[in-house]
Amino acid sequence: MHENVSFHSEGAEIRGRNFSHGDPLRPIVVMTHGTTATITMAIDLYAARIFEAGYDVLLYDHRNFGKSGGEPRQEINPWIQARGYRDAVAFLRNRAASRRIVLWGDSFSAGLALVAGALIDDISAIVAQIPVCGASVPETDFGAGAFNVMKKIFEDGDVEGGPEQTTGPIPVVSSDQINNPSLLAPIQAYRWFIEHGGRHGSGWENRATRVIPDLQAPCSPFVTARHLDMPVQMMVGEADEMVHCNLDAQKAVFERIPGEKEFVEIPGGHFGLLWHPSDEFEAAVNAQIVFLKKALPTEA
Repeated sequence: MHENVSFHSEGAEIRGRNFSHGDPLRPIVVMTHGTTATITMAIDLYAARIFEAGYDVLLYDHRNFGKSGGEPRQEINPWIQARGYRDAVAFLRNRAASRRIVLWGDSFSAGLALVAGALIDDISAIVAQIPVCGASVPETDFGAGAFNVMKKIFEDGDVEGGPEQTTGPIPVVSSDQINNPSLLAPIQAYRWFIEHGGRHGSGWENRATRVIPDLQAPCSPFVTARHLDMPVQMMVGEADEMVHCNLDAQKAVFERIPGEKEFVEIPGGHFGLLWHPSDEFEAAVNAQIVFLKKALPTEA
């Protein structure tokens, strides 16, 4: 059903799976996982369904996670992960320059898909599933100047960050936030990660370091939203438990998007649509396929 593939990004070998129908003109969906997860933790099931619907798929682990290379292990940096999308797209275009490419992300990577989609040329559509857009609506109204700075940082800026911008290493999840606080605090996060990450072969580790460099412009969809001129689907979780998936922030990003767009709310909080089998999973993947068929028919 798929072939194992790899490409290079930020000095590391990024590994994933390529699902192909054998038609180089068929649209392809570039998919990657959320905070500290791996591609075997539910999104492979989304990939399989999207492939069955007629789309090719490139599904990969972020740098430093899962089967992908990179050091330090388990380190999250939004700029590095956004560049991963860029290098995945370059890899595909080296194979077939005319490919119509969709960016798909979940949670943290969904926010990054809304960033990378504006910074990579000729992206055909974006599916942002339960996107991280911030804990609140920023007081700053980012203008074109911030976007231009962001483009330069994305291209070749120093995004290493320093100790004062680094959190961890700490557990990803914990059942005891008083004595053993974790990167993701809600008990729903603990339940989902322990269940899915605890499965044989997942490659998940319960530790992470997060680096958010303090640069001239943030790696934020608030900056890029006004430059998203392709069809965009934002899918949010009803009563999302994750603090950085604030509904007001998500709606503010959505309102800024000038092009064709769709806002879908799925019950079950942040993790409902990541449980399989479930009604929430079915509702989410079916809505995504309907969106893709409308925005990017496979026969076009």
